Amino acid sequence: QVQLVESGGGAVQAGGSLRLSCAASGRTLSGYDMDWYRQAPGKEREFVARISVGDRTYYTDSVKGRFTISRDNAKDTVVLQMNNLKPEDTAIYYCQGLGYWGQGTQVTVSS
Repeated sequence: QVQLVESGGGAVQAGGSLRLSCAASGRTLSGYDMDWYRQAPGKEREFVARISVGDRTYYTDSVKGRFTISRDNAKDTVVLQMNNLKPEDTAIYYCQGLGYWGQGTQVTVSS
């Protein structure tokens, strides 16, 4: 059984930064495409970023230039570095990959 666990969420003011991490128990992440999604209150879950097996990265337009997805191979985690956060980034952020979802981590950005 694979379990994805997100960490690093919190509350920041607009313009601040947060660093989210996703780790897996029971499996290494290095051989899989890994995604970050988010779900804001009253909205559908939406794609945020992807890092492919070959480390190509993809972003939704609203976070381009502010968010960076990467792998920390030493820790076998996938990281989402979020800079210049905006109130509209407020959501629960989920890690997805290997056919599994994490439980989510809350990100709250105040104006």
